[in-house]
Amino acid sequence: MAEQYFTENPTVDHDEHHVNYHLNGINLNLTTDAGVFSKNRVDYGSGVLIEQMLDQELPGGNILDVGCGYGPIGLFAAKKWPGRQVDMVDVNERAMDLARRNAAANGAGNVNIFASDRYQEVSGQYAMIVTNPPIRAGKAIWSSILSEAKDHLIDGGILLVVIQKKQGAPSAKKLMAASLGNCEILTRDKGYYILKSVKK
Repeated sequence: MAEQYFTENPTVDHDEHHVNYHLNGINLNLTTDAGVFSKNRVDYGSGVLIEQMLDQELPGGNILDVGCGYGPIGLFAAKKWPGRQVDMVDVNERAMDLARRNAAANGAGNVNIFASDRYQEVSGQYAMIVTNPPIRAGKAIWSSILSEAKDHLIDGGILLVVIQKKQGAPSAKKLMAASLGNCEILTRDKGYYILKSVKK
């Protein structure tokens, strides 16, 4: 069976690519590789999430990117909010190594990248949690990322999620509303939904 991007230590042969991502005056030059999610380009859903993330007004505090991959969402947040620390977690060691290299290459000194299965190694609370969750890891995994976010958000903190309709956006919306008491659809774009909940 082919390795998935949520494998801890991918053994597939290296095949590095370079991806440029530019939005709203922020430019990221990213190195990707085989064995990580969306190695050839910044995933369309991540791009839609980043666009919506730009419009958010956050309370004071840090940001958490759950399932950061090689780093496009978290590093964009770090460049957008240089005064905040951005914690970035994943289970894929190759992806995290790339994220660290990409952070250094893009001058993002306000990031902390570490291994964590969902929130297992996460402490503290955040002004915003962003995630393009690992759908292929199974519903039990991605649904727990959404339902447990409440415990890691400060009051007024935001959970921002991208998920395709066909991959469970309606059930994700219900789950976020049940956990945080509210959930709105910020946008729909080519089947991708951006969902937002606020911890009251």
